[in-house]
Amino acid sequence: MSAPLLRVEGLQVEFDLARGVLRAVDGASFEVHAGEALGIVGESGSGKTMALRALVGLLPPSASVTGGTVAIDGVDVTAAGEDARRELRGRTVSMIFQEPMTALNPVLRVGEQIAETPLVRLGLSRRAARARALELMRLVGIPDPKRRAYAYPHELSGGMRQRVMIAIALSGDPKLILCDEPTTALDVTIQDQILKLLGSLQRDLGVSLVFVSHDLAVIAQTCTRIAVMYAGQVVETGTVEAVFREPRHPYTLGLLRSVPDFDLVRAHLSSIPGSPPDLAAPPAGCRFHPRCPFVHDDCHSDPIPLIELGGGRAARCLYHELCAADARREPVIAVA
Repeated sequence: MSAPLLRVEGLQVEFDLARGVLRAVDGASFEVHAGEALGIVGESGSGKTMALRALVGLLPPSASVTGGTVAIDGVDVTAAGEDARRELRGRTVSMIFQEPMTALNPVLRVGEQIAETPLVRLGLSRRAARARALELMRLVGIPDPKRRAYAYPHELSGGMRQRVMIAIALSGDPKLILCDEPTTALDVTIQDQILKLLGSLQRDLGVSLVFVSHDLAVIAQTCTRIAVMYAGQVVETGTVEAVFREPRHPYTLGLLRSVPDFDLVRAHLSSIPGSPPDLAAPPAGCRFHPRCPFVHDDCHSDPIPLIELGGGRAARCLYHELCAADARREPVIAVA
């Protein structure tokens, strides 16, 4: 197999707070190959967005990468300077943000914003950059692009603004697009349209995706592989199909059991008891053990490694077989 387009190994991201150091991402490792879509899922505060932003140096001022490596298309991003990272952004890798109304410049017409990367990074003339912007607007399904290119962000609907964001992300012909919950603020009809658009762009253009979401249904629709994060750590990885059918970490099992499935009859929807830990003072041993139904004494002491299970799967659980057996006893999704 060829070298991965994105390789993340042992990534650590820390916030230096008045009450101490908070490690938002603790030793995250994953990789993405050309043309592949990886979903990163977890509840709010699990570290997924900080991991995504760390890949391209877009962390808040109070946060920094304190360990690990990130390589994008063979370039060690963690060792590169800001100029090298800026060169990567927009060309090799781009990002679609969660809320386009705050990500787009409110005083620039959307056509100008789409044309900026072709003009500045690709060296196109103004006429060619504008033509490229109109081409991209057609590609992402914006009707009457010549007229809408002169619109300001506030004059477009939420779905149209998100399509503009996708056009901007595509404007530098990137190999990798990072998606930070790009459908969260949209209604379900527009969300479905955006997800289908991203899927078709991935298939037709061969672009790789890293899709961050708390919504398992979104990950199932867009991704082939998944990394589940909890309390700053990756706790399970594998193909979406394998993880959804037979989760090997109790947190993944809890997430799946809390999602309604209209093809599967359940007596009730489960919920995960308790709350995520304080990352400034995480519990010893397995970070999920205060909420885990399969907890044993040895879950309380030493840190639990990510255990390779074969077939491209791994789980940060000493009792992953108990978890799998429970999933087989009461399926978490309907099996066709």
